[in-house]
Amino acid sequence: MRIAIYGGSFNPPHIGHAEAARAACEALDPDRFLIIPTNTPPHKELEENSPGPEARLEFCRLAFADIPGAEVSDMEIRREGKSYSADTVDALRTEYPGAELCIVMGTDMFLAFKSWYRWQYMLETCTLAVLSREDFDRREIEEFKEELERDYEANIILIPHTPLPMSSTEIRGKLRLGLGAEDLSQAVYGCIVRNGYYDAKPDLSWLRQMVMPYLNDDRIAHVSGVESQAVMLAMHWGEDPDKAAVAGILHDVTKALKKEKQLKLCEKYGIMLENAERESPSLLHARTGAALARDRFGVSDDIYDAIRWHTTGKPDMTTLEKIVYLADYTEPTRDFEGVEELRALSFEDLDRAMALGLKMSIEDLTARGKPIFHDTMDAYKWYNNLN
Repeated sequence: MRIAIYGGSFNPPHIGHAEAARAACEALDPDRFLIIPTNTPPHKELEENSPGPEARLEFCRLAFADIPGAEVSDMEIRREGKSYSADTVDALRTEYPGAELCIVMGTDMFLAFKSWYRWQYMLETCTLAVLSREDFDRREIEEFKEELERDYEANIILIPHTPLPMSSTEIRGKLRLGLGAEDLSQAVYGCIVRNGYYDAKPDLSWLRQMVMPYLNDDRIAHVSGVESQAVMLAMHWGEDPDKAAVAGILHDVTKALKKEKQLKLCEKYGIMLENAERESPSLLHARTGAALARDRFGVSDDIYDAIRWHTTGKPDMTTLEKIVYLADYTEPTRDFEGVEELRALSFEDLDRAMALGLKMSIEDLTARGKPIFHDTMDAYKWYNNLN
């Protein structure tokens, strides 16, 4: 019986890890292929903002789900203290006496193998399966392999492999900048963004792609327009353009849902509704959209609030909230009497623009015989009194 073991901190596991696992699995053809995330890595400290062991375990389940035969094991997560591979080998030898244990590693780890805890014991009891990088000095790899085979009767398999140009360290840095989605499986990236791990900001291209299934065809141009208008306003008024973009992309994420589904979302997220809100899906989508944006995409509180108030407005709004409200009203596809004046005023005086926008909204609702929600009236009174 051959058991392949691929361990690491996987902080986070990226597509390079998955590709390496696939190459090892194909070359070794093991009876069992164990992916084993560490609890506490023995050779390095995890960054302070890294997720805990259980979260990294879940990352691995998501990242390696498509590798045939791969099993994600929690044996090192359950074991307290530093995660030494030798201790894992001890446990597997007890559970599977007589099995061939193949330790999968990269070229860097192989060349540093003599620094491992109980490395001689590892050579005596395991086969080293080395993903041999072609860009390394082949002679150095071969000479070290021959040394270990000669001096310690080691069993070593070299697996020709060219790794993808990425590292978990670099990806963590990219995530903080709103980048890195392409380096991770969608499931892992979504989990990271949703939970705010690594202080990740959502990659805007990824977010646009994720939001598409929620939108009707006639809503796509509007959402794109709100994003671009919100970004321009944010840059003009000294607000974070990335936050404005995220709010713009997500502001209508539940707009297409019928009233029944809106109410189910309210129940799911514990949203308490007034009677007027229950009767108006156009009011509900701002509340359910904010809740879904937080749940599915991990938006921060200020983005949540900007989505929450983009339809009715409210008194004393933050700069980001005003920007999203006005971007929704004045994005480039909007074409109604007075929009050019409101669009221009948005870049001159946000509070005066809010007063005008709320006044226009109230007049439009009145002309169409629609009820005016009290938040809108309160907001109009607030901003009108400022001028």
